[in-house]
Amino acid sequence: MNATHRKPNQYESLLAGIIAGGVEGAATYPAEFVKTRAQFTATKGSAVGVIPIIRETLQQRGIRGLYSGAGALIVGNSLKAGTRFLTYDSIKGVFADSNGKMTPGRTVLAGLGAGVVEAIVAVTPSETIKTKLIQDASSTRLYHNMIDGTIGICRTEGFKGIYRGLWPTIMKQGANSAVRFSSYSFLNNALVTYTKPSSGKLNTTLTFVAGAGAGLITVYATMPLDNIKTRMQATGAESRYKNSADCLMKIVRQEGVLRLWGGTTPRLARLMFSGGIVFAVYERLIGVMTAF
Repeated sequence: MNATHRKPNQYESLLAGIIAGGVEGAATYPAEFVKTRAQFTATKGSAVGVIPIIRETLQQRGIRGLYSGAGALIVGNSLKAGTRFLTYDSIKGVFADSNGKMTPGRTVLAGLGAGVVEAIVAVTPSETIKTKLIQDASSTRLYHNMIDGTIGICRTEGFKGIYRGLWPTIMKQGANSAVRFSSYSFLNNALVTYTKPSSGKLNTTLTFVAGAGAGLITVYATMPLDNIKTRMQATGAESRYKNSADCLMKIVRQEGVLRLWGGTTPRLARLMFSGGIVFAVYERLIGVMTAF
């Protein structure tokens, strides 16, 4: 006999999202580190390419080097995922019809809204701190850990220093969540239709597959926004770029349009796994929490 499940309440959505985000962040951080370093390879003297970056980091700092800035991302990822699922489920509750179904357009809007909220609440400060810590790890060390880095950034740049690149982050996260939730919903429904599970829900393996597919689509659709966001959050960005549009034009003019997809390989690896992990963990936790 199949268990009956009710809709998750706000606290359950938040808790499941926080746990899923923390697990995903810790599991995939080395790929995020390499991606961010790869986005700085235009800097003279930096290692270029995924393998050279990994080799250089391991030679200079060991395995711990691949986790530089990890604390900021793991904490931020937990808060981000909790905020994302809480906001998405809340908006979905308003948009869904009497049967709980969502149209593709409303799914996109719900994802967009979740992305904007998570960008303001969690992503911008955690990503700014993470980016500066990774950049700091490849040069003269100014910061020793997440707390020291946060204090140092606020001391030298003020509180606004950890909100550097807010607008490109809002654009990136809004697009990320809109694409990720809508593509996940499409893939999830397609797999349910194809496999016809007796419970009406996918098992953990197929949920991971749907989440990984959503991650793949999200990477290629939003990579330019991710590159602009990273450049705008780097140390000294305020003196190099007037705004996000100026950053975009300088990257294209000075480095070529393909630079907007710089760091795609490690981000692809991370978001495919992260999409699979976060949706699989979230769905399983919600299943346990809402079972009667």
